[in-house]
Amino acid sequence: MADITRRFGWRHLRSAPTAHIRHHRRGRIVHDGRGLSFWFRALSAALSEVPVDDRELAMAFHARTSDFQDVAVQATVTYRISDPAEAAERLDFSLDPDTGSWRGAPLEQIATLLTETAQQHALDVLARTSLAVALVDGVASVRASVTAGLADEPRLPATGIDVVAVRVVAIRPEAEVERALRTPAREQIQQEADRATYERRAVAVERERAIAENELASQIELARREEQLIDQRGTNTRREAEEKAVADGIRTETEAARKVRLARADAEAERETGAARAEAQAAWLRVHGEVDQATLHALAATRLAENLPRIDSITLSPDVLTGLLGRLGRPEGGSGA
Repeated sequence: MADITRRFGWRHLRSAPTAHIRHHRRGRIVHDGRGLSFWFRALSAALSEVPVDDRELAMAFHARTSDFQDVAVQATVTYRISDPAEAAERLDFSLDPDTGSWRGAPLEQIATLLTETAQQHALDVLARTSLAVALVDGVASVRASVTAGLADEPRLPATGIDVVAVRVVAIRPEAEVERALRTPAREQIQQEADRATYERRAVAVERERAIAENELASQIELARREEQLIDQRGTNTRREAEEKAVADGIRTETEAARKVRLARADAEAERETGAARAEAQAAWLRVHGEVDQATLHALAATRLAENLPRIDSITLSPDVLTGLLGRLGRPEGGSGA
């Protein structure tokens, strides 16, 4: 809005560069242009301010498709007032000389004109389109139809309005219908997720099976090697026992042979000793056979004395001593006195 100040019964107006000011006094145009600044009298001045910058108009409305489904359309129209003089003549852009605000609501009138025109062309397109097609291709078709409809609308150039751009933001069905339409896609996505989960589980099971088979193969190989180890130990033990038995046999045979040799040697020694003793005994007997009886008696007495206990003294009677001495002193074969 324009800035208006008071000084001594006069008014001073200062506008923005994007606002077109028209100043009428007594039916004639005194000031006409953008970004003006001037003094005026409130009682004789008629002021109007027309914005010439680009304006965004957001709109939302409901439409019905060919299959009787309600959809919500969100769109934005960008417009500008290219002919401020025409706009000021067709719409009320007059300013209050005291406050600098519009007396009417010209921008609301423009918004109503644009919204109704765009809605009319959008409804015409959607009424001939099914819901599925409207959700897929409806944005482009509605935008093209609204753009062409606004370009062909005669009231817009007559009012000095140019449409810069038309954007259709979204076309959405009712919440329940939207949920119903999302269900198949969600189910398909869920099926794909389940399939991926099953495949991942199958891969995990296959890997676990491979690991189990590897472990089983390792256990079988370990058992086989343990069996070989047991067999080898048995073979070693059996061989050791056989070797020990052979060694014991050799040792026994050697010991037996040694004992036989010793026995033979002992027997031979005994035989030789017996023979020597026999020869000695025979010689002894032969010697004794050749000796007289008195000598044998003496030898017998000597042997007897050797085997008797020790006798420190002996007492003999005279007759015994005489007889004994007589026997000892008598020559062999003679007689004594």
